[in-house]
Amino acid sequence: MDQYDVIVVGAGLAGLTCARLLGKQGVRVLLVDRKDTLDASIHTTGIFVRRTLEDFDIPEDCLGPPVRHVTLYSPGRRRMELISPHDEFRVGKMSELYARYLDLCLRAGVEWLPGTRYAEHTRMKDELVVRLDPCCRNSASRWVTSRYLVGADGAASRVARDLQLELNSESIVGVEDVFTNVPLAGPPRLHCFLDPILAPGYLAWIAHDGEETHIGVGGYAAMFEPVQALEKFKRSLQGVVDLSNAKHLERRGGRIPVGGVLRNIANAQGLLIGDAAGAVSPLTAGGLDPCMRLSTLAAKLIPQYLETGNVATLAAYSGDLFRARFASRIWMRRLVATVRQPALLELACAALRLPLLNSFAWHVFFGRGSFPDVGPQSSSRALCETTGASP
Repeated sequence: MDQYDVIVVGAGLAGLTCARLLGKQGVRVLLVDRKDTLDASIHTTGIFVRRTLEDFDIPEDCLGPPVRHVTLYSPGRRRMELISPHDEFRVGKMSELYARYLDLCLRAGVEWLPGTRYAEHTRMKDELVVRLDPCCRNSASRWVTSRYLVGADGAASRVARDLQLELNSESIVGVEDVFTNVPLAGPPRLHCFLDPILAPGYLAWIAHDGEETHIGVGGYAAMFEPVQALEKFKRSLQGVVDLSNAKHLERRGGRIPVGGVLRNIANAQGLLIGDAAGAVSPLTAGGLDPCMRLSTLAAKLIPQYLETGNVATLAAYSGDLFRARFASRIWMRRLVATVRQPALLELACAALRLPLLNSFAWHVFFGRGSFPDVGPQSSSRALCETTGASP
């Protein structure tokens, strides 16, 4: 059987980031993903916030134009404008970014195995025997050994289950259509629509930067039918965006964990990153910044653990260390989940126009507290530079 130091299951942003950083440190890594190509079935809108853009060297040509404007809509479509003096958001060209990061993984010595699903593993002495099944029925399973396993396989992580780590228990469902050829009136902008009927427990959105336009809805799956809600939402957008000549590129969708970082996300056999670890803001459901920071920390700690065999090394990877930062957002998530009446949400939106609560809205959209800095170094850029992983 082929032998590896680490197997990373899942080649989204979390898996690619972790595998790339591990490979740069000389760790022998196998990266596997169910998809044959990484530009298929992308789940995320790909909105990067300012803090991520400042701390990580994301390739410029994989990013759309900067966005400083946010328009917040009440259920009655009353608008509130928020404008930042800074470039707050950029929408990532995720297929290009994934391809770029995969290339960097390969250059770092990472072995790439697409079209393959993680099936199971067993412990044998000091290593794991892992069964990998091909997604193509005509191929045979592959058995490999690894010293450690990293689950980057999404909100419903099979790796988490087999490692007996914590599983996500609270999530919303999002679906969006991506278009080009949508005229941009004014500056690039995020449009956020609060409507407990259309998007129960979350919101509907338009991310329009002049290059691509993402139109989507999200909410608790038990409370709405996402595809029907999306079609209804698009029909209601006259006067907001002009879709008459729009070219449809793709439909994206998926499950988004919103319970905060899970407590138990690492043990002697493996750990979780990205959505598998619940590394998503409970309030905004933004996951790219937490994903990259947690993946960077994992790539720092795993080589130390492999070298020493000391499980205490992984103590810095406890989800309990991060949940305190999310406590207020978790409670706000609980509050948002209970709002079912449009009139009540309309009143709340009116209150946001008051100076005190307006600053709260500003903080939600433009605040820099997405995820705590992790490890002894205060900057994730510094971590990347230490491992030589700058793109």
